[in-house]
Amino acid sequence: MFEKGACIVYGNTGVCRVEEIGPLSNIRGSHPGKIYYKLSPIRTGGTIYIPVDSDMFMRPVMTREEADALIWRMPKICERVCSSRDQRVLNEHYKASLRTHSCEELVRLIKSVYVKNRRLIKNGKKAGKTDLEYRKKAEMLLYEELGVALGIPFEEVKEYIVEQVKKMQKEL
Repeated sequence: MFEKGACIVYGNTGVCRVEEIGPLSNIRGSHPGKIYYKLSPIRTGGTIYIPVDSDMFMRPVMTREEADALIWRMPKICERVCSSRDQRVLNEHYKASLRTHSCEELVRLIKSVYVKNRRLIKNGKKAGKTDLEYRKKAEMLLYEELGVALGIPFEEVKEYIVEQVKKMQKEL
């Protein structure tokens, strides 16, 4: 069980803060005696009520040390480009990456879409809408968690990553 005030990753919603833990009395459809988390997504706002014993994916946000270690591993994470033109195959490929709830897999997805789109543009073609949508979702999930873990605003995460990778390359 998570504690009140904890930041957690909730499914593919992203980072949420646990605002309250307890039974719900005035919400239609809630089960009497069941304990719920009241979650507030940190970037989008709103409220989510979810039973503490739900099968929905929830985990603590990574620590600062884990965030820094991930950033230092990023250059070594290999892309896995899906070149299929079948939208169902492409969607399933990207959904499978998101379902892992792994930050490393999010990095792989982002890098894969960048590589794929660079190849398309080089050949005079446009980047695919599906590719761009999933890259954006992966960036949102990754940057949101890294921002919380590192204590920096979401908007500054990408720049922070670039700076850290440059530092690493200078050290090598």
